[in-house]
Amino acid sequence: MEKIVKKIQMVDLKSQYEKIKTEVDAAIQNVLNTSAFINGPEVKAFQSELEQYLGVKHIIPCANGTDALQIAMMALDLKPGDEVITADFTYVATAEVIALLGLKPVLVDVIPDTFDIDVTAIEKAITPKTKAIVPVHLFGQCANMEAINALAKKHNLYVIEDTAQAIGADYFYKDGTKKKAGTISTIGCTSFFPSKNLGCYGDGGAIFTNDDALAAKIRMIANHGQSVQYVHDSIGVNSRLDSIQAAILRIKLRDLDNYAIARNKAAAYYDKAFANNPKLKTPARASYSSHVFHQYTLQLNGVDRNALREFLAAREIPAMIYYPIPLHMQKAYLDPRYKAGDFPVTEKLCASVVSLPMHTELDEETLKYITDSVLEFVNKKG
Repeated sequence: MEKIVKKIQMVDLKSQYEKIKTEVDAAIQNVLNTSAFINGPEVKAFQSELEQYLGVKHIIPCANGTDALQIAMMALDLKPGDEVITADFTYVATAEVIALLGLKPVLVDVIPDTFDIDVTAIEKAITPKTKAIVPVHLFGQCANMEAINALAKKHNLYVIEDTAQAIGADYFYKDGTKKKAGTISTIGCTSFFPSKNLGCYGDGGAIFTNDDALAAKIRMIANHGQSVQYVHDSIGVNSRLDSIQAAILRIKLRDLDNYAIARNKAAAYYDKAFANNPKLKTPARASYSSHVFHQYTLQLNGVDRNALREFLAAREIPAMIYYPIPLHMQKAYLDPRYKAGDFPVTEKLCASVVSLPMHTELDEETLKYITDSVLEFVNKKG
């Protein structure tokens, strides 16, 4: 098999940058020229443009996605000991902020096909101490938000969407209407970490809401708890998106839908190459959501995952495991309520998933090289 000359990346930010280099460089230089580095015109313009794109009343930019989740929970006045339900199969940041605020993370399993939080498991986990649900729109598609919102309404709970991996995805209601991921519930949160579908060139994040009073409170908390300078009405944090990152995000936002098209094209190539292979289960698409493929994640069946990754690495093809250890088995989140075997889907996924390169710059030659290599290993005899 002929080796690809260009180095294969899990996310090829350099090639993506080269396509928008002139615009990005000019935007950065403009910020330098104006020296409006914090809360400058670029931040305000990005905020307005993202509000328009998402169809949401309020965007509050902040320093990163973890801050977004923390500020959201602070704004809802959750108290130490309150229970917050989230998925066991997710990145640690989702549970991290719950624990950091003295709240009690309540973990539940996910469904095996789409990796989304299991609504039935959420309902079973609700107690009188439950105050919020944090569904994670994992790998690029929405959780079952209509069902989750119905549960929340029934039990008078808040819903905070972790949209870090699915910005730009559409949620389809049963009545035919649709909304953007992150705008479907009480509050939405996202990250602009460089590898995200809408990523800046440093750290960044944002909080979304349609609630005017809640938006005002979130803005105040993100700015040291002040609505007027030097007047502090609540305990807050210092969490800001800087103007250079906002300028970059404005440019990339214009291409976000095209980025999703490119990712879906790559995913379709992977799907076709791996179709009907009993050792490879391709990612399912939820009927209620579009997919923007933050990750392309296979489930392996009877395949030595470590050996596959070593085989691919020898061919200079990266492959990652998102995520190798369930949250309930992480040392920081060990809890006597949970033991091995309590989350069978998550535990199976952590032992069997592998993610292949997924980004906007994958060409057919590279995709063929990747898929041929995977199939060569998976189909080998002995």
